[in-house]
Amino acid sequence: MKKPYVAIVDDDSAFANYLRTFLSLRGYETRSYSRGDEMLAAVKQGDPPDVVLLDVMMPDVDGPATLERLRPLIGDAPVIFLTAKTQSSDLERLTSLGAVGVIAKPFDPMALPAEVDGLIGGAG
Repeated sequence: MKKPYVAIVDDDSAFANYLRTFLSLRGYETRSYSRGDEMLAAVKQGDPPDVVLLDVMMPDVDGPATLERLRPLIGDAPVIFLTAKTQSSDLERLTSLGAVGVIAKPFDPMALPAEVDGLIGGAG
C-alpha cells in the first residue's frame, strides 16, 4: 500500500526538514520545497501530494499565490497553511482561499499527525 504523500512548502529549511523528519517517522512519504514554484514544477512532473503544508510568507511567490496556481494541479487535495500570523482576519482570509486549515507557528508538533491523519485517513 502506498504511503500518503505530504508536500511541505516552507522557505525555512530547518523547519521544513523538521516537519519532513517528524512526519516520515510517522509513516508518511514527505517531500519539502523551499519555494512555491519548486513545488509547482515537481507536481507538473509527477505524483500530486495527498496533503500540502504551505507556508504563507515566502519570497517571490507567497503561499496564497502558490495555492491559486497549485489548485488546478492537485484537485481537491487538502491544503493547510502554516503561519505566524494568528489574527482572526488573517485566518479567515486564508481559509477563504480554499485551505482546510491553518496551523499557527510555533505549534504543538504532536497535533500535526492527527491533523494530517484526519484529512487522509491515517498513514500507511
